[in-house]
Amino acid sequence: MKVIKDSVHDHIQVNGVARDLIDTPALQRLRRISQLGTVSLVYPSANHTRFEHSLGVYHLACNALEGLAVEGQRAERVQAAALLHDVGHGPFSHNLEELTYRRTGRYHDDVHDLLADGEVGSVLRDHDLEPGTIADLVAGEGRFGQIVSGELDVDRMDYLVRDAHHTGVPYGTIDHGRLVRELTFVDGELVLGEGNVQSAESLLVARALMNPTVYSHSVARIGKAMLRRAAERLLESTDIDADRLQRMDDSDVIASLRATEATAEFSRRLDHRDLYKRAVWAEMDDVPGGIIEADHRTIREFERDIATTADVDPDCVILDVPSRPSMTESTSRVVVNGEVRRLEQQSPLVGALRAAQYSQWRLGVYTPPEFLESVGRAAVSVLGLDIDGALVTEVRDGLDATLDQFME
Repeated sequence: MKVIKDSVHDHIQVNGVARDLIDTPALQRLRRISQLGTVSLVYPSANHTRFEHSLGVYHLACNALEGLAVEGQRAERVQAAALLHDVGHGPFSHNLEELTYRRTGRYHDDVHDLLADGEVGSVLRDHDLEPGTIADLVAGEGRFGQIVSGELDVDRMDYLVRDAHHTGVPYGTIDHGRLVRELTFVDGELVLGEGNVQSAESLLVARALMNPTVYSHSVARIGKAMLRRAAERLLESTDIDADRLQRMDDSDVIASLRATEATAEFSRRLDHRDLYKRAVWAEMDDVPGGIIEADHRTIREFERDIATTADVDPDCVILDVPSRPSMTESTSRVVVNGEVRRLEQQSPLVGALRAAQYSQWRLGVYTPPEFLESVGRAAVSVLGLDIDGALVTEVRDGLDATLDQFME
């Protein structure tokens, strides 16, 4: 047995297959993958990694399995999946995932190839565990896959508490101990037992509050968009392909961006926190529906049109269009009066939080500060935005631009 001191869960006991997996290269690589990517540009202490998060998920999975009275090899399968659930993450976690997915067709939870080969596969087989079965659990398949990846998964329970702890915000606080203890199966579905509507609501509220203040903070979004553009240029101008990029760590990417002429300026800006600013920050009602649903190629065409209209270099325009708001946690199942109900059927909070998500949604157009006015005007014209509430003046000290002047 190995005991590891954790900043969130105190002491974590690592036994069996997990003990043998922990020092494999695939797990150790996660020490060099930041949990929150560019969020550290906003919260300087948000430098925790996917490695410690994976340990936390393993710890909560062990507690959940104990509460469910699951033992033996079945428990070891879930424990292995919990510890390995993030080995498919690329550098900077989710920040570059859409970029690599467009070229590989693979998200981070598709780990069948990763688990089948190398030391991880050998360790699993030494414990009579089939790598393909573990990969299926990572993807949330089957009865016990819900513990690792589902509406009530231990992954979510750990990252909310851990991210709140390391950013210092008070919004991710949940009673993860109670949530784990109250998990049960009804007709093969993972649910929270009787009397836990408020516990399920706390998970929902925590996620709803963490999103605008941490995960989708405007500065973190700008940093993510710049990093994504730089990585795209890296793929276009070097022999690095998406498969290789997906297996790199944060330091590999930073070094490659610094060393490549086509990405050096983006690298310098990210290194110095000399970020682009918001030329447009538009609410959903200001944005035509076709733009919200546009694919990557169409977004890039919009960016080129905006740059041409504003007479700036195309690299000086980044259009950031989030997907429509979703709330996975609202489909969590809770036992109420002996009947299994979805949280959205039981809790009036769901409707209010969905409305809040809608009101918080923003389309962003980012550019260097010196081009704010020209790019802002061009973006409003090219995208056909409803100008009321869509424009933002965000300039460096010493500039006197105001929203009124911008509108003249």
